[in-house]
Amino acid sequence: MKKTMRLDKLLAAAGYGSRKEIKSMVREGLVSVNGSPVNDSALHVATEGDSVTVNGSPVSFREFIYLMLNKPAGCVSATFDNRDNTVLELVPENYRHYELFPVGRLDKDTEGLLLLTNDGKLAHELLAPKKHVPKTYFVRVDKMVEDQHLKHLAKGVILDDGYKTKPAVAKLLAAGPPGEVALTIVEGKFHQVKRMFKALGMNVIYLQRTAMGRVPLDPALSLGMMRELTPEELKEFKKTL
Repeated sequence: MKKTMRLDKLLAAAGYGSRKEIKSMVREGLVSVNGSPVNDSALHVATEGDSVTVNGSPVSFREFIYLMLNKPAGCVSATFDNRDNTVLELVPENYRHYELFPVGRLDKDTEGLLLLTNDGKLAHELLAPKKHVPKTYFVRVDKMVEDQHLKHLAKGVILDDGYKTKPAVAKLLAAGPPGEVALTIVEGKFHQVKRMFKALGMNVIYLQRTAMGRVPLDPALSLGMMRELTPEELKEFKKTL
C-alpha cells in the first residue's frame, strides 16, 4: 500500500510556505498532481509515485532528514530557548523548513555529536532506556585518573541522588593530571558523565561526545558544522528500531 500525505503538508515540508500560503497557491491553479491542476489542498497524494509540480516545476520531497552536528559549546540542545542560542540556529537555511529537533541533549558546555532530525519514531527509539544505545565521550578531568577509578566506573558509581549507574566502559587515555578517559555509557541521566566523575572526586573540565551507537563523529566536521548522515550511518541508527 502506497504511503500518502496531504498535499498542503507535503508542500509545506518541501519549503513552499505555510499551509495558508499553499492553500492560496492551489486556489490560483499553480499546483498540479500528475499533470492536472488541483483545487483541494487537503488532497492526499502518494509520497512515492505521484508527480507534484508548482508553477510547472517538479517538487522534490523528502519526508525525513537526518543531520550530524558537531555541537559547539555555548548553545543549548533545544528547539527554543529564551536565554541562549539553540542548536537549531546553526541549521543551514535550506533545511530549516523541515522542523528539525535534537535527539536528546548535550549540556550547554559540551561539544560533539548531536543528531538532528524530524523523524520522531527514530528519535524515540534512540532515546528509549530499554534500547541501551551506547554513547561514547571524551572526558578530561582535573585530577589524575587511576586504575581504581576505571574499575569503579566499570561497576557503576553512586550518584549524588543515590542512583547507581549501569556499568560503563572506561578506557584510560592519559593518567594526567589532567586525566583523560574515553567513557561509554548506555543511559542518559541529567549531567550523568559529570556526576559520575564527581562521585569519584573529580571535576570534568572538558566533555565531547565522540560516538552514538556505532556511528562516530565525523572528524572532518568542524565545530558548529553539520552534514546529512550517509546511508550506512542511517542504517546503523535504524538498527535500534
